Amino acid sequence: MLREWAAEGEEEEKGQGPLLDWVKELMMEPYLPAIRRMHEDKSSTFQGDYFTRGLLLEYPVLLFYLQAEDTQEYVTESDYARLLVLEGSDEDRKSIREGDLEYGEDAMHLEQSVEDELLKENERYLAKQPEEDDDMEERKEPVVFQPAAEKSFRYQWEGLTAYEDLIKAFYAVDSTTRAGDELLQAQKLLSKDMRIQGTAENPQILIYHTHSQEAFADSMPGDENSGILGAGEYLASILREQYGYNVMHHTACYDMDRDYAYSNSLPEIEKLLAENPSIEVVIDLHRDAMPPERRLVVDLQGRPTAQFMFFNGLSRSTKGEISYLENPYLEDNLAFSFQMQAACNEYYPGIARRIYLKAYRYNMHLRPKTLLIEMGAQNNTEEEIHNACEPLAHVLHLVLSGQEPER
Repeated sequence: MLREWAAEGEEEEKGQGPLLDWVKELMMEPYLPAIRRMHEDKSSTFQGDYFTRGLLLEYPVLLFYLQAEDTQEYVTESDYARLLVLEGSDEDRKSIREGDLEYGEDAMHLEQSVEDELLKENERYLAKQPEEDDDMEERKEPVVFQPAAEKSFRYQWEGLTAYEDLIKAFYAVDSTTRAGDELLQAQKLLSKDMRIQGTAENPQILIYHTHSQEAFADSMPGDENSGILGAGEYLASILREQYGYNVMHHTACYDMDRDYAYSNSLPEIEKLLAENPSIEVVIDLHRDAMPPERRLVVDLQGRPTAQFMFFNGLSRSTKGEISYLENPYLEDNLAFSFQMQAACNEYYPGIARRIYLKAYRYNMHLRPKTLLIEMGAQNNTEEEIHNACEPLAHVLHLVLSGQEPER
């Protein structure tokens, strides 16, 4: 309803539309009676802008939807907290657009020719496997993941200099937000140095879960070794044991009330980072939700593997920057997810869905190298999710070690 109010209100002059007048009348008498009396006094020096600001400061959701192009509104800490509730309740409602085109939640970034590269990679892998007789088939070992030694696909970056081409190749932009070519330029995103600087003597990577209760098709309720918590621990173990990183896995629950998950987790993650200043990489690991008939799975090296998606909050809506959700590391966040996406597409085509861009911040302002990852969906199996953790860990290592992008 608020969105409808906002759309109708924008058709009128600022502060003059009948809708806004009705909202003012509705809210003034019970909540701001003194200001209402001032407004009724024709000799008063009270101005509409002051009225609107007084009203909207008390109702931050109205502030978001009815704000003017001026982004320098004054808001209180309580307003900010309430906007985090809006942020938390809105994450799963995705409306994707590309320019004026809208397409469904199963949108992929890959052209058919790139998907073909995935099939070729799988064929090359299977061709290297020795032939087995029937007896061997009965007692064969599970297929072990092999980190890709070379790229299956290479981008021609000179062909992705236009903003529209970059969006088409890499991104899904939610209808609530606008990215803009000042943020998304391929060479600018590739040039950011995402290499990890510290040593493994101290914690380097933090994995946590704003939504720790998210589960998969065959997860065991109450078992921390399954669901998204189990996926986080498996990813952490690969990064520790195979790549030598010092990883902290934080398993606290913040989503008993899902709408408050981001506001609940923020002070705790800030405290944890203050206690461990050596942490350079922050990963908020989630699980997506999809229609039952849509399964996010590919065949990678002969193994069923869940697809995953990098998610960026831009702290800006279609109206412009949301100044009270400031993110000083926005460009770094975007560069990190872009370099991860490019490496995924080149080494493991088909495993990464489009990078999703949405209006809010999602606590991505805590470190320059921050990722929010949607790992599979509710109808993926634990096996598919764990299989996806292995190429994800490999790509993380490629980017954090400076092996990708090619310099």
